[in-house]
Amino acid sequence: MAGSLGTAAEISTTTTTVSTVPATSDQFMHTPEFRRHFVEFVHVQTLMALRVATKGWNAVADALTDEGVKSEGVKSVELMVHGGKDISDGVAYVREEKRALVTRVIFLLNIPKIRERACKSAVNLVVVDIPEGVERIGERAFAYCRSLTTLSFPKTLTSIASGAFAYCASLENVDLLHTNLQGLGDYAFAHCPELKSMTIPDSLQSLGRWVFANCRKLVPSNTRVECHGYNQSTENAVVAHLRSQQ
Repeated sequence: MAGSLGTAAEISTTTTTVSTVPATSDQFMHTPEFRRHFVEFVHVQTLMALRVATKGWNAVADALTDEGVKSEGVKSVELMVHGGKDISDGVAYVREEKRALVTRVIFLLNIPKIRERACKSAVNLVVVDIPEGVERIGERAFAYCRSLTTLSFPKTLTSIASGAFAYCASLENVDLLHTNLQGLGDYAFAHCPELKSMTIPDSLQSLGRWVFANCRKLVPSNTRVECHGYNQSTENAVVAHLRSQQ
């Protein structure tokens, strides 16, 4: 079964402790050996594993079970997403009781869409690596990730949905210049008080309402915005015309 995701019937749905996987660097994630262990011990429908960061590769758990990671003294984990289809809300997002443990999210293979609430309220999440192949980021996918500081986006990205990164209180810089971004949904980066820099590509065609609401370091509080696409002026957004409020 090496190199293949197999079928749901072939893959165990229970929590499994892996004693044969070596505790090596993150480069191990991209090797055939990792894939072999991954597809053997992770449910095909979740396409997820929890790695105990402080103990190396000694625990792989199905995100749907209540067992999760049992190791005593575990303070953080890395969440790795592996597969070739959407991460579905209500199925493959991080279990609520485990979200506080997640400090980094790594996508190993191309997944076209990160679905709604995929990592919502992962309050200790610091780093998100989104690889080539991801085209869409769903609603509230990373909302309320108050420790998030580092984001990397692929060239393939075309849309960021409503509230995807809202309330990310530690986020300071977002660089989307190299992407093919065409749309930013309502409140996409709203309530990010530390956000200072946002670089957007020329490919952007649509901008939702209140995308940067309460991002006061990005858009000064005394700036008024005229948006001809709406019936009323919107605060804290990037649109065609800006004028200082007198």
